[in-house]
Amino acid sequence: MATLKDLTKRPEGFVSGHRACAGCIPAVAIRQVLLTAKQPDVYIVSAIATGCMEVVSTIMPYTAWSIPLIHNAFENSAATISGVEAAYKALKRKGKINKKIKFIAFGGDGGTYDIGLQSLSGAVERGHDFLYVTYDNEGYMNTGYQRSSATPLHAHTTTSPAGSKIPGKIQTRKDLTEIIVAHEPSYAAQATPAFYMDLIKKVEKALSKEGPTFINILAPCIPGWAIKEDSGMTLSKLAVETGFWPIYEYEDGTYKLNYKPRNYSFKPVEEFLKPQGRFRHLFKPGNEHLIEEIKRDIAKRWITLLRKSGIEQEEINKWQKELNYVN
Repeated sequence: MATLKDLTKRPEGFVSGHRACAGCIPAVAIRQVLLTAKQPDVYIVSAIATGCMEVVSTIMPYTAWSIPLIHNAFENSAATISGVEAAYKALKRKGKINKKIKFIAFGGDGGTYDIGLQSLSGAVERGHDFLYVTYDNEGYMNTGYQRSSATPLHAHTTTSPAGSKIPGKIQTRKDLTEIIVAHEPSYAAQATPAFYMDLIKKVEKALSKEGPTFINILAPCIPGWAIKEDSGMTLSKLAVETGFWPIYEYEDGTYKLNYKPRNYSFKPVEEFLKPQGRFRHLFKPGNEHLIEEIKRDIAKRWITLLRKSGIEQEEINKWQKELNYVN
């Protein structure tokens, strides 16, 4: 695995000068992915769906991308990259190209969980050789902070506003990583930029595989989450430490947890929720039950993941007791 010293010697794939918000974590995520991928003997070709990261980084006549990049419609990043990959294989068979090229598609949660899901599903099912990276900021942030199916339970957005009628979004978030796992990809994982060596390792592993691979990266949005500009990375870490966003990988039919507290206890989820304006209403008197619902959702997902990872029942029982979860 590449060390931090190794990465400092590599050329940047996503460079400065873009117009992302101060403290933008999706920009950090893309930079980390491309810095890992961009090696001297490997060419990278990418596609990106319309969304925050495309809008802030490809404002004609400028670009923050130092690699070939295709900007496609909101819904077809995976279809675009699979077409390019198929063309590459055809040219290689004909002897017209001999470069080693890796293909990486990017999309936000709106362009992946929702609008681009059928495109991604089709590309993975067909077995194209590419890595799909989701920068998941849990909403349609580029168009005004609307809910997506990645938006978590009880989050306030402009289309699920917390008020007298509803307490924010009333549905739990879609588990996209597990949907992709159901396709039996070569590799799939969840990550976050705060655990940067874990993310680097996962990108390297994904690019070493043949066939479709997928990495879902939680990437806080400063205005969409209503947080301070310097708090995105801290919240990325707290998301993992509170159990809100488990980091794990799926490879060869096996699950592996990449973070599991030794004392059968996560940090209180309130530490993750309270700094975010989108969850401000949860801390008003009388709304304690809403936080309890979020805790129960976290516990349910965690216990399910423990079982899939082959954790012994004795340990699962300890987790159930600590999380006060009965299924």
